[in-house]
Amino acid sequence: MNLEEVKAAEAELLLATYERNPILFVRGEGVYLIDENGERYLDLLSGIGVNALGYAHPAIETAIAQQSSRLIHLSNLFYHEGQAKLAERLTKAGGMDRAFFCNSGTEAMEAALKLARAYAGVRRSEGATLGTKFLALENSFHGRTMGSVAATHKAKYREPFDPVMPGVEFVRFNDVEDLKAKFSTDVCAIVLEAIQGEGGIRPVSKEFLATARELTQSTGALLIADEIQAGFGRTGKWFAYQHYGVQPDVATLAKPIAGGLPLGAVLCTNEAARAIHPGMHGTTFGGGPLACAVALAVLDTFENEQVLDHVTEIGTYFKGRLEQLAKKHDSVLDVRGLGLMLAIELNTAELAKEALNELLKRRIIVNRTSETVLRFLPPYILGKAHVDVLAEALDEILTGQTDGEAGAAQIAEGKQIG
Repeated sequence: MNLEEVKAAEAELLLATYERNPILFVRGEGVYLIDENGERYLDLLSGIGVNALGYAHPAIETAIAQQSSRLIHLSNLFYHEGQAKLAERLTKAGGMDRAFFCNSGTEAMEAALKLARAYAGVRRSEGATLGTKFLALENSFHGRTMGSVAATHKAKYREPFDPVMPGVEFVRFNDVEDLKAKFSTDVCAIVLEAIQGEGGIRPVSKEFLATARELTQSTGALLIADEIQAGFGRTGKWFAYQHYGVQPDVATLAKPIAGGLPLGAVLCTNEAARAIHPGMHGTTFGGGPLACAVALAVLDTFENEQVLDHVTEIGTYFKGRLEQLAKKHDSVLDVRGLGLMLAIELNTAELAKEALNELLKRRIIVNRTSETVLRFLPPYILGKAHVDVLAEALDEILTGQTDGEAGAAQIAEGKQIG
């Protein structure tokens, strides 16, 4: 099928949940996506932070081939070797004790919210004073299921489905006094992203996160770190909260764990895990043999090839190039982020939309969020020359050159540069 045939079929058959760009991709190589006409695109979004090792990575291809010939799916009523191996690696990386595997970020958050409510119930039975309320942050995004969307701040995600899960109150972003004022023994958990993703790549302050930790410890409430976008090496550390020296009770992760296959996880302490017993929660597909095998191959690649060190190095270079643009162009209001979770904020939504469209015309894929923010979540295998292609193109666009050619030759050739 060609693009027009696919568009026509989707218009007739699919629920209208996405406004797709008019491009039909058929394969990928490294940091490039390739459309039906053989045109190459530099992908600086990686499937919204999923394809950490890019496309057609040999470690992932090998793991899929080997495991698919053995066992793809197995009911969670039985054992397979992958879950324990993966749980050991993830809990060690995150300073946690136990893991639960699911299929996506929103499922991980849903499980974490249920865990917090259940844990508060256990503590109440032991004489503690803990309620059922959650505190989340303004500009937060935690998922699209009924619990996770209830903890998501933007009204456009929640209001069409009202009434969503009750018992969530939002705290002003990085406002320590507002956090203190809204926290009480009614709260069973504070839920936050150390670096807000959908909210515009906004890091919480060290004071705010430290205060959240102190408050929860004072009552026995849980601190839940949403690491779905910022975790698993995206910022140069295994988890974004590790930049702050704060250890949460629960962490949720998903996106890049299994190199493009659906896999999510909840990590937690032994203390929090006391609240869960067999039959309380579960999943049909979560933590299947194939997804676990690929996740282990991704972890091996990270460690064998020092990928996190590379993320730190290339992320510093990337941010530096964006900061150069900020110094040159008054239309750039801010540059934010860590590692390869970066953003540049422009002064109007119109300019951000124009820049997004112009970059796509030049076959560079990025994302716009919070109206004025260009978000960059590239594969971890990105090179400096790829960053230069983006920076030169964006420089032309902000200068007003809508017919520029920066980077076109490198993208067309598809060189694995850098």
